[in-house]
Amino acid sequence: MELLTIKHQDFEMIVECTKFDNIWNKAKNNVGEENLYSTYSWSEGVMSVILSNHIGEQITIENSQQAPAVFFDNTDYPIWIEFKDYVKKAQFGSILQNENDKFTFRRQILAGFLNYGNEVGRSEIQIIYQVGTEVRNFAFSFEVLSTKLNYHEHWKTIIEDIEQEYRMLSLDYMRRTFHGFSPDISGETPEIIWWSVFANEQKKFNQACKNIIDRPRHRLHEKASYKRADRLTFIPSCVENELAEHRSDSSHLYRVEECARTNDTQENRFLKFALSQITKKYETLKKRIEVIKNASDVMKEDMQVTLATLRHLQQNPFFRTVGNYKGLSQESLVLQKATGYSQVYRTWSLLQRSYSLNDGIYRLQTKDIATLYEIWCFIEVSHIVKEKLHLSNEDIDHRNRMEMNGLFTWDLGKGEHSRILFKKDNVELAELIYNPKSSERENNSVGITDLVVPTVPQKPDIVLQLTKNDLQEGMKFTYLFDAKYRIDGKDRNGVDVPPEDAINQMHRYRDAIYYKDHKSDVLKKEVIGGYILFPGDGEPTDVAVSKFRKTIDEVNIGAFPLRPKDTYNRLLLEQFIEQLINMKSHETISNVIPQKGTFVEVGNRVLIGLVTNSSRKGYLQSFKDGNATLYYTGSHFPTTIALQDLHYFMPYIKGQGIRDVYEIVRVRTITAKEAKQVEGEDAKDDLRLAFELCFVRKQYNEIRSINTSKMSNNTFIDTTFDELDEVLVVNKV
Repeated sequence: MELLTIKHQDFEMIVECTKFDNIWNKAKNNVGEENLYSTYSWSEGVMSVILSNHIGEQITIENSQQAPAVFFDNTDYPIWIEFKDYVKKAQFGSILQNENDKFTFRRQILAGFLNYGNEVGRSEIQIIYQVGTEVRNFAFSFEVLSTKLNYHEHWKTIIEDIEQEYRMLSLDYMRRTFHGFSPDISGETPEIIWWSVFANEQKKFNQACKNIIDRPRHRLHEKASYKRADRLTFIPSCVENELAEHRSDSSHLYRVEECARTNDTQENRFLKFALSQITKKYETLKKRIEVIKNASDVMKEDMQVTLATLRHLQQNPFFRTVGNYKGLSQESLVLQKATGYSQVYRTWSLLQRSYSLNDGIYRLQTKDIATLYEIWCFIEVSHIVKEKLHLSNEDIDHRNRMEMNGLFTWDLGKGEHSRILFKKDNVELAELIYNPKSSERENNSVGITDLVVPTVPQKPDIVLQLTKNDLQEGMKFTYLFDAKYRIDGKDRNGVDVPPEDAINQMHRYRDAIYYKDHKSDVLKKEVIGGYILFPGDGEPTDVAVSKFRKTIDEVNIGAFPLRPKDTYNRLLLEQFIEQLINMKSHETISNVIPQKGTFVEVGNRVLIGLVTNSSRKGYLQSFKDGNATLYYTGSHFPTTIALQDLHYFMPYIKGQGIRDVYEIVRVRTITAKEAKQVEGEDAKDDLRLAFELCFVRKQYNEIRSINTSKMSNNTFIDTTFDELDEVLVVNKV
C-alpha cells in the first residue's frame, strides 16, 4: 500500500507499508484515533505531498500541517526514490551507517526500507544527491508514534517520572528519533546536552564568527608618539611652549598623544576565548563519537567539516592582535545586541545551561521506549512498595546509581548496583533490584548474593525480595517482575493480553533460579512467583477476571497491565503487592504448589514449654542466653499434642515469660536416668521426650508474660504463631 507520495523537482519519493490497516487499527484500539496525528514538514523543492490513509483516501497535505500518522514503531516501510536523469549520485543520509546500508542507488532509483524498532518521537528522512557539481540535501520530517502508548501523553509522563528519580538517565545518542527540549534554570549540563545543543547552533555560530572577523568592533585608545615639528598635524597646548623653545632645532622630537584603533576589546577577547573552548570540546567529543561502529560516513564527514571550520577560524590573523580573556567586569551591550557578537554569546550561554525534557526548539535523543518503559516500571514498583510499607524517604536506602555506558550517556546500575533497601527502625523489610544477571558465578557484582543459576544465565528485569521474621530471622521471599513493551491482541472482553513468550519466560525464571545455602552447599528453590508488567488496557472489572490475572492465584504466574495515568488498573498491582507484604510466612509457603510425591511442611505450630530452675548446671541459663540445644520433658507429656505438627519451641522461663524461638530439629525419647545423669542424681528409668533445638530468633525484644492458666499440666501450650498473642498477658493501663 502506497502511504506517501512526494513529488519534488528532482525526484519522486514513495513510502509503502504492507497491511497498514492492521497497524492503524491496533494503534487505534490501544491509543485512540484522536491521538494518531503527526506534523509533517519538508525542505524546499517539493511540489506536492499526497498521503493515503488506512482506508485508502488520498489527502494532500501542506508543509508543517498535521495529518493522520503514517510511521509507527516496529513496522517495515519500503521506500522508493526515482530521480530525474540529471541526478548522478544519491544516498540515504542517516547518522547510522546500518541505515544507509539498507539503501542502494541503481538506474536513477534509490531504494531501501526503514523500521524504527522501539524508537518513537520525531524523525527525518534525509537524502543527499548530486546534480552536476552541486551537492543537494532534502529532509522530510515527521513523528514516529507508538501502537501501544499515547506518544503525546504517556511518553511524556514516563520521561518526567524517570527524570524526577534519575536526572538525565533518559538521554541517549545515535538514535533515529529525537524530541524537543528547552533550557532549565537548574541542574547539571552533561556532555550529551552540550553536543546536542551545539549541533543545532554550529552553523549559526561559525557564520557569526566570520562576520565578526570581517567587520570587528574596535575601540580608540591614546598612543604616545614622538614627531618633528613639520610632522605635527595638530599642536596641543601642552607643547606650545616647547615648540617656541626649540624653534631653531628642526630635528627636535615632540611627544604627543594620538588616538588609534585597536581590536583588543573585551568582546573580541571573549570571542577568542569562546571559539577556543568550543573547538577543544568539539574535537574531544568528535574523537569519542567516531569510535562508535554504527556512526555513518555521512556523519563523520560532517563532523570533520565542522572541526576544520572551527580550526580555520581560530587561526585567523585577526586574533593575533587580541589579548587573553579575563572576564567581563560589567554587562556588555555589544555582546547582547551587536551583529555576530550576540549569536556567539547566545551559543556560549546555551552551552553552559542545563536542559529539561519539555517541548522546545532543541533536539534531544532518548533511549528507546521499551527501555524507558522498563525503567519506569522499576520506579513504579519501588513507589508502590514504599507506600504499602508506610515508609518515609528517610527509610529508603538508595544504593542504586547511574553508570556511564561508554560514551556520554547513562544506564541504571544492575544487580547489586541497583539495590533499593526499605527499612523501618533499622530493620530491613524489603529490597528491590533492577536487571540482575544470575549465573553459575556466585556473588557476581551484577547479580544477587546467594542466588545462582546452574545452567544458563538468567536476567529478570525487576526482583522484589520481602524480608519477614515471623518464622525465621531474615527470611526472604523472592518475586520477579518483567516489563514487556508488547501486547498480544485482545481477549473476548476487549482486555489487552500480554505476550505468550513472556509468560513462558516467567516459568523459566522460577525453574532456573535457585538459592544456595553456603553452610550446607544445598540448592533450594527460590522464586515464588513471576509477573509480567505490560502497557495493556481494559476495564478494571474485566482485567480482574482475565486469564492472566486469575493464573496468579492458581500458579503464581501471570501479568498486570501498567501504563501511565491508568490509576484503576494500577490499583490491581498495588493490592497484590500489599497482599504479598501482609501475608504471613507460613501462608506464603503453604500456597507454594509442591512437587508430586512430596509435601510442603509449613512451619507455623509452636510449643511453649516450661523451663524451671533445675539443679542441672547451666540448663536454665542456657535458655536465657539463647544457647540451649536440648530440652527434655517431664514424665507426663500431653497426648493431645501432635508431635509431627510441631516445628518450633519457645521456652517459658518460670515466673518471667517467653521471648526466644527455637527450631525443633529432631524429637527423640530419652530415659530419665540418661537425662539426669548429667545432674548426678539417681532417677527412675522412665522415658521422657527430648527436643533437639536450634536458635532461630527473638520473637520479642524483651521477655513477655503469658497466661499460665492455658498450660496443659501447667507445663505446655500448643499454639501457632498467629494465635501467639492470645496467650500473652495484656498489660492494663
